[in-house]
Amino acid sequence: MAPGTGAHSRKPVVGVTGNAKWWSPSWFSIRLAVWLAGGQARRISVKHNWPISQIDALIVSGGDDIHPSLYGEEEAPKAHYDPDRDALEQAHIAWALKHGLPMLGICRGTQLINVSLGGSLHIDIRAKRKLTSNRGTVLPRKTAALRASSCLATVTRASRLRINSLHHQAIDELGKGIRIVARDLDGFVQAIEPEEECQWLGVQWHPEYLLYRPQHRRLFKWLVQQCSNNKPGN
Repeated sequence: MAPGTGAHSRKPVVGVTGNAKWWSPSWFSIRLAVWLAGGQARRISVKHNWPISQIDALIVSGGDDIHPSLYGEEEAPKAHYDPDRDALEQAHIAWALKHGLPMLGICRGTQLINVSLGGSLHIDIRAKRKLTSNRGTVLPRKTAALRASSCLATVTRASRLRINSLHHQAIDELGKGIRIVARDLDGFVQAIEPEEECQWLGVQWHPEYLLYRPQHRRLFKWLVQQCSNNKPGN
């Protein structure tokens, strides 16, 4: 067998859930981020199938609002929902939690992890913002303060991060076994992780659009590195 081949040199497979659109900047950016981190990304959506049993880690990416019925609220006017995607991603989150797969939630993905564990969301935070702008941007124009003792702070090697913002919803009540590890200047939740072992991380911003900053690349590096600790033979 030639050097560099075989099961022991296989790159970890990272399943990336998201929308089913052909043009998806988030998917292409996450695929690059996973490749830079040493993994191989596989797209998962209602139109892109990949066996859940064949992934070593999971990224739940951003997108449309989660249907409010999942956390006991009513639909908002003019909101865009994708119940089929909600169901697909909830199934993948449940699998990851049950089987101990490393997982990274991004924006909507972080919110859905919280909802899947019994938490709730603020339907719309725009009127509640006082010190931060409602303007959506992929540029790092906001600040998140990180909890010093958190896994997130260890992974990013930071106490504060410059972040972007494309969301108008945010985590309200926490799901079971979750702790808040970052907030913005208005006090809105910007990151969560488990209270116990750090199997997953969830960030409200979009690190896939900030790959030119080492702190954000480290999130994907952490995810890929966790795969070798999760499954023998990787």
